[in-house]
Amino acid sequence: MRRPCCVLVLMSMICTAAAAQETYVHAGRLLADPASGRVDARRTVVVRADRVVEIREGFVEAPAGVAVVDLRESFVLPGLIDSHVHLCHENGPDDRMHRVVNTSADWAIQGVQFAARTLQAGFTTVANLGDDNDAIFALRDGIAAGTIPGPRILAAGNVLGPHGGEGDIHGYRWDVIEAVRRPAQCSGADDCRRLVREQIQRGADIIKIVATGAVLSDMAAGVGQQFTADELKAIVDTAHGLGRKVTAHAHGADGINAALAAGIDSIEHGSFLDAKSIELLKAGGAYLVPTLLAGETVKRWAMDPDGFLSPQSRAKALQVGPKMVDATRRARQAGVKIAFGTDASVAPHGTNAGEFGLMLQAGFTPLGAIQAATVNAADHLGLSGEVGSLAPGKAADLIAVHGDPLQDIAELQRVHFVMRAGRIHRND
Repeated sequence: MRRPCCVLVLMSMICTAAAAQETYVHAGRLLADPASGRVDARRTVVVRADRVVEIREGFVEAPAGVAVVDLRESFVLPGLIDSHVHLCHENGPDDRMHRVVNTSADWAIQGVQFAARTLQAGFTTVANLGDDNDAIFALRDGIAAGTIPGPRILAAGNVLGPHGGEGDIHGYRWDVIEAVRRPAQCSGADDCRRLVREQIQRGADIIKIVATGAVLSDMAAGVGQQFTADELKAIVDTAHGLGRKVTAHAHGADGINAALAAGIDSIEHGSFLDAKSIELLKAGGAYLVPTLLAGETVKRWAMDPDGFLSPQSRAKALQVGPKMVDATRRARQAGVKIAFGTDASVAPHGTNAGEFGLMLQAGFTPLGAIQAATVNAADHLGLSGEVGSLAPGKAADLIAVHGDPLQDIAELQRVHFVMRAGRIHRND
């Protein structure tokens, strides 16, 4: 038994030594700090282990034994951040069956492939806002340990919702509902406080709630407010007291405004936000995460006469989808803080960069859209010291494209190089 053990120890030592080695990345053009918008030509990014240690002028010759990545003909920028994904599943016509068939292990295995696709698309950090606790926490931890390729994950786990609301199970016989209903439902302020504490105890990095109805739930209750004001306040205060941010799925203005009045940290979707919503977003410094790609996707599904949406979901999709770009435009014009997020799982994983073109329709410049997916998203997630720009001491998360995304944002759909935490995951 000694020989295999020795081999494992030796392999571990080799991997540790390799991780500590330096890499010189020669960047033809470099957008190191999207906040400034400055693009530098001919730069060398020095990476040691998982960190950027220096950015030097010119294409610096590497010392003997140091790896060199040749991106002299490419545009290099920080790894992108998607503030709203669901890595353990992808929506489709088999959703109803999957809810009653898949185990936590099944969801986790699906998550492995979807995490890899997301990373390959240039998204090196994500906030996963709703998946089975055991599945997503295992995926998050496996990626963090380096055993699974994928983006850095902040995970909410189970989404908190009111009994009978959007987050609950609908459309099945009652005995089936009793068997498979989601575990994170609460009623009343005290019950919601308990649930927040339990979710954090289970390992949640962030708390996600459903403050309003949703498009893809099989219930005809619209997209208005579902939690009461007392329940919202109890959730937010409890989470903040335990050092967690809270974000709210919210379409209708009543639910958006109630969540913001309770002190929520961010609003996902925001389809029907009004003048009061914008006032509250700005007053509280909360972020809007528009998820325009999800809105465009469900609108397309709803317009397909042979599509798989239920009549309830189809009606809501036709109502919500067309509103999201306009809501984002109004929020941007008013100076609301906006972070990039796609709700990937509605749109296929790996297509996240399709959000950028929709952001331009909402009035963003290419630089503004990139800022939303880098420095803004990092601030929103509390990760500004780690990601969102390339600077000494920060994570060595960088991507490259051939063209200039400041001129053609679609370049970000053609990523050809991905490094996360100093490890190269794509190099075409």
